[in-house]
Amino acid sequence: MNIYMVTLGCSKNQVDSEMVLGFLKNHGNTIVANPENADILMVNTCAFILSAKEEAINTILEVAKYKTEGKKLIVMGCLAQRYKDELISELPEVDYFLKIDDYKDISKVLNNLLHTSYKENDLLSYTERVTDTPNYMTYVRISDGCLNRCAFCAIPLIRGRLKSRTIEDIENEVRIAVSRGTYEINIISQDTTRYGYDLYKKNALVDLLKVLVKIEGKFKIRLFYLYPEIVTDELIDFIKDNPDHIMPYFDIPLQHCEDKVLKAMRRRGNREYLVSLLKKIKERIPHAIFRTTMLVGFPGETDEDVDHLVEFMQDIKFDRLGVFTYSPEEGTIGATLEQIPDAIKNERYNKVMKAQFYISLEKNREKIGQNFDVLIEGYDEDNLMYTGRTYGFAPDDIDGCVYVAAHQELKPGDIVNVCIKDADSYSLTGEQND
Repeated sequence: MNIYMVTLGCSKNQVDSEMVLGFLKNHGNTIVANPENADILMVNTCAFILSAKEEAINTILEVAKYKTEGKKLIVMGCLAQRYKDELISELPEVDYFLKIDDYKDISKVLNNLLHTSYKENDLLSYTERVTDTPNYMTYVRISDGCLNRCAFCAIPLIRGRLKSRTIEDIENEVRIAVSRGTYEINIISQDTTRYGYDLYKKNALVDLLKVLVKIEGKFKIRLFYLYPEIVTDELIDFIKDNPDHIMPYFDIPLQHCEDKVLKAMRRRGNREYLVSLLKKIKERIPHAIFRTTMLVGFPGETDEDVDHLVEFMQDIKFDRLGVFTYSPEEGTIGATLEQIPDAIKNERYNKVMKAQFYISLEKNREKIGQNFDVLIEGYDEDNLMYTGRTYGFAPDDIDGCVYVAAHQELKPGDIVNVCIKDADSYSLTGEQND
């Protein structure tokens, strides 16, 4: 059978898609890029916020247009997990809603739906994925689910409680990836700093990293989703002391800085702690990159709170900062509170984004004249330059890129040293050093 898959949402969802496609390919199926050529149409959905749900529904309906006689349409992921019962009647075009909880029984599900004869003990594999990333990089999901209960977030209602993989299992995946030539190992989860708490009764991220950095080969680890209250001195020092294998890239979703807003969001910590943490990181690792997300418009937030948020940003000077307007999600505490009008949320969003534009511009201009190793990813025909990333740019199309004027022909995956000559708020431009 020919399989066509659309994946929506985050890189953690992408890993699920890659494992499902790997399972299907290993059982003799073919992955195709055109839905017209598919026997099985699949949509892996996100349901994090309202706009993600809307995108998921629209994508399902778009893919359903290719469902001719004999074809099956399977919807999986977060939308299926949370709303399966409601969607069965609302979307009759869909033949099966595959919940996240059912991934462990995928052989049985597909046998019943497609009349296949897969062994029912065959499971999805992290090491036998059909990856959607270039061979020089990969995402390694170390856990799923979350122990936090932030008042704005529906992820625990969808993904459940923390479920960590063993250190040995993760080590095996990374070792195989490095042996295949993968350079960039992107560690992901819902809460990376909480890794291992369910298995080892302690936060075991540093224990995991101690094992991973001993793997032989040329590779770098990037950590995503570090929650601020458990970014420990041990973790900071381990990153500082292992520059050969760990990038000094701190992706720390803060959501806000004002104490009363953080408390209403059920986020631990306060402004004083956040300032102390971020300045401590900079003191120990001066070239560290800070990326964060902020949430404006949460119930109870005032214009003054947003003014203080902008002041906080101007004090810390985040290299990367994304902003969301609050979306009330059913089942969360925030959805039960008095809501702020959308027009005010949008005003606050624009205010924070404008402030970050100038901060990003300043931070990028500071890099003019400096030299960086750049991982080449492609070629921009409009600018007649190669594109790539330093350690300060994540691979998720959020951080921007580096434009490189090269002295020789390059290919994706090459690493070249570049002198930065120009910068804007989103990208750097440089020339390859001889």
